[in-house]
Amino acid sequence: MTDLDPPGGHSRPAVPSADATTALARCVSVEPAKFAAAYWGHTPLLSRAADLPDPAGFTDLLSPADADELLSRRGLRTPFLRVAKDGQIVPAARFTGGGGAGAEIGDQVLDERVLEQYAAGATLVLQGLHRIWPPVVDFARDLGLALNQPLQVNAYLTPAGSQGFATHYDTHDVFVLQVDGRKHWRIHPPVLPDPLEKQPWGGRADEVGATAQGPAALDVVLAPGDALYLPRGWLHSAQAQEASSLHLTVGVRALTRYALVEELLALAAEDQRLRASLPFGTDVADPEAIEPELTETVEALRDWLLRADPGAVAGRLRQRAWSAARPAPIRPLAQAAALDALDVESRLAPRPGLRWQLVPHGPDTVALRLFDRTITLPVGCEPAARALLTGAVTRVGDLPGLPDDADRVTLARRLLREAVLVPA
Repeated sequence: MTDLDPPGGHSRPAVPSADATTALARCVSVEPAKFAAAYWGHTPLLSRAADLPDPAGFTDLLSPADADELLSRRGLRTPFLRVAKDGQIVPAARFTGGGGAGAEIGDQVLDERVLEQYAAGATLVLQGLHRIWPPVVDFARDLGLALNQPLQVNAYLTPAGSQGFATHYDTHDVFVLQVDGRKHWRIHPPVLPDPLEKQPWGGRADEVGATAQGPAALDVVLAPGDALYLPRGWLHSAQAQEASSLHLTVGVRALTRYALVEELLALAAEDQRLRASLPFGTDVADPEAIEPELTETVEALRDWLLRADPGAVAGRLRQRAWSAARPAPIRPLAQAAALDALDVESRLAPRPGLRWQLVPHGPDTVALRLFDRTITLPVGCEPAARALLTGAVTRVGDLPGLPDDADRVTLARRLLREAVLVPA
């Protein structure tokens, strides 16, 4: 047994979803390989509804009626709603308050105040839909698996003729999915290619504004069912046309090489040379005093980097990426009922979207690494656990490598209780 697990055990979902490729195909009008090679992280891609596989567009994910449902009947709270007008964020106190008897929490969305803001031309931003609206939860999970990146989904509802935000850039890649109405987008090249999250557009507002006055790289009106991909850093602004507009924005929080640098620096704290204090009395404002220390530090860092362990870096990146993308929701009551009824005839499946690793952990145990914890199992459970996690076996009584049915039920119960498995 080695650290190099087969597909499904190495930074991948236990059972790759058949819907993952479909989710990406809904967003781009080219084959995934061409999208990855020619567009991802490089240049925008406009995909018209006629060139995408679903003629119904995106109303199955969130329709205007669904948005009204969220705004009026779901007890929505901040920060799941943000309001913007004339390029500025409206203070939450203007559209939130207590929910009445038994729901006195003071930051609940008040529908009549939302109406007041929207009727006055404000854009409503429903945030975090990948956590609160079931069709978007499922779509975001599938698309995240296709991209192998954590992502978020917001919805933008803009009144006719209004523009919620001035020209700006995002520090993450986005897919814009036009659901309802039409919106005019103007796209300009980056003023800072590939910006990091710590490099928002506000720090370059003058440069952004000047670039936005020049010719657009893409000037287009999105109609229902159209999609637009924008790499991080590309400037954009959008204005609703003759009617109100609803679009979804999928923000892809892609890991960068700078993330590798951050994790390497965190691990570099193990090196004593790099932990050494500067000489007593060093004038840190004097370049000549700093120069020899900088030279020695660079040398020490170079020596350490040549010995850096890729496994340690990968482990830190795993913790960062996996914790940002949750697997499919489970139903606690149904899960508890399945535990009570579990026997050798029970059929189980891996939790959709679950990322895992099954690796050695000492002479007698294996470690099952998950997005939020690590589970230790006896080494003899490895074949059965792997069969369940890959979906190769569903019936508890068919699990391989265990001496009897009692052990099979015990392992299945443990993984079901840990929400690694769900009833098939």
